[in-house]
Amino acid sequence: MYVMFWGGIILLLIIISILGSKLCKYQSQIRHIQKELSMLNREDTNYRLSSYCHIGKTEEVIILFNDILEGYRKEIVGLKRENSAYRESITSISHDIRTPLTSAKGYLQMLVSDAVSEDKRHGYIVIVEQRVNDVTNMLNQLFEYARVEAGEMEFASDHLNITNLFIDTISMFYDDFLEKDCEPVIEVVDTPLYIKGDRSAVVRIIENLIKNALVHGIGEYCFALKKQENRVVLSFSNKTDSIEEKDVERIFDRFYTTDISRTCKTTGLGLAIVKEFVHRMEGEVCAELQEDIFIVRAEFPCEKG
Repeated sequence: MYVMFWGGIILLLIIISILGSKLCKYQSQIRHIQKELSMLNREDTNYRLSSYCHIGKTEEVIILFNDILEGYRKEIVGLKRENSAYRESITSISHDIRTPLTSAKGYLQMLVSDAVSEDKRHGYIVIVEQRVNDVTNMLNQLFEYARVEAGEMEFASDHLNITNLFIDTISMFYDDFLEKDCEPVIEVVDTPLYIKGDRSAVVRIIENLIKNALVHGIGEYCFALKKQENRVVLSFSNKTDSIEEKDVERIFDRFYTTDISRTCKTTGLGLAIVKEFVHRMEGEVCAELQEDIFIVRAEFPCEKG
């Protein structure tokens, strides 16, 4: 009995010793994690939590912490990149708006000069009007995109004859193509096609895609309306010398303009608005470059007539 008693005491002391040792390791590990977390809170670093001693489930906790940190860092990098792009965009937009205003101001100053002939005066007035229209169009696009992003625009879900909208909208640009001394190829199916959407938004989509072709295109314009399976497909293609393969994946980004086309009077919002409008009406939009032919396609679910 005496031996069993002391044997039990010794076993109990061993268990207490083991538990005490583990408790000390847990405390050391927690202090180590607290120290590293405090350092991470003070400093901007890519440091990852490390293990002071391998014990219990603390390894899993450290791995989880590191996964959270990695996700947080990626989000921060993304936000910094987006903020940088936003600042660049604001600078670019400010320059784009300032340029025609400065030009208009210069012509207005010449208009008040007595040395200007009537013929030149009339020409200056036309130029000033063009510059003011350029600024107005830019501001309208900015306002329109801001409303879309803020969710302030309501989209109707009407039964639309997109064939009629397509033809009517293209016809509005007859003079623009006449100025370019070219005639676009128009391909439309014989049977009227219908979609569900907002009339004004559909017209804006077609207008923006034609304007984009006019601004960046140098010929071989082709505008098509077709049906593929249960989808209505709008296709706009043109020859270009200002769009490269690297531009295609960013072509629908807000404020994006290609390196070669920065002198164009554009906000870089036309295709961004197209993307937003198409998606709001449950459609899809994509772009591709086939050698020197740039193509934009917008697709919508087809409705019965």
